[in-house]
Amino acid sequence: MKRIAIITGATGGIGREFLKQLVNEELDEIWAVARNLQKLNELREDYGEKVMPVAADLSALEGIEEIKRLLENQKPVVQYLINNAGLARMGSYRDFSLEEISRTVDVNCKAPVLLCSLCIPYMRSGSRILNISSASAFQPNPYINLYAASKAFERSYSRALNVELQGTGITATAVCPSWVDTELLSKEVNGKKVRFPGIVTADKVVTRALKDAAAGRDMSVCSLYVKCQHVNVKLLPQRLVMKIWMRGIRKYLEE
Repeated sequence: MKRIAIITGATGGIGREFLKQLVNEELDEIWAVARNLQKLNELREDYGEKVMPVAADLSALEGIEEIKRLLENQKPVVQYLINNAGLARMGSYRDFSLEEISRTVDVNCKAPVLLCSLCIPYMRSGSRILNISSASAFQPNPYINLYAASKAFERSYSRALNVELQGTGITATAVCPSWVDTELLSKEVNGKKVRFPGIVTADKVVTRALKDAAAGRDMSVCSLYVKCQHVNVKLLPQRLVMKIWMRGIRKYLEE
């Protein structure tokens, strides 16, 4: 029976790094999921015939249905499901249209849950679910409140799902990096160069995440900076945490 990995948001950043590392594993195919077919085909050219491009918009039910059809037709063993696709933007609540809010929730929250529900029946003992959450899930973050709240949902869902999966040999892990140095990270806001404390590379995040998933951990934290952050938000009142956050980002909000 064919063994596969499914990676959403596969064409850049963390998703591409997962593909790069998993292509060397004993998998028959890696289903690389993203909206841009041209970029998906470039992935196949770069990493070989193991990569199967799946062009799908995960903010729409039709995109989820496309993956469902592939699973029903091929009936593979899903060794890895990596829910990496996500949307993020810094801004006031006033800056977001209803369409953007809906799309962000659909991609960051609804799609991972739907894909987990679709894929778990095709998993076996040793299969891994990795949902890419964020250190922003640890506390409320003004001006990225929609992103942070969606990642808190993803983290909570993943950890609870891991408990429900006990006894099956399948694990679910919430991957919670802080700033990751990829082309998706905005290096400048309102003409000001952004400083990213504790920034790490995508390969460090992915290497740690795969090790933590193999160990059955329900959360993966890849750096001492994020571990300290996780402890701090448990000890400090959230209002104080939000004040500290606002002190750090205020200059980027001023036009």
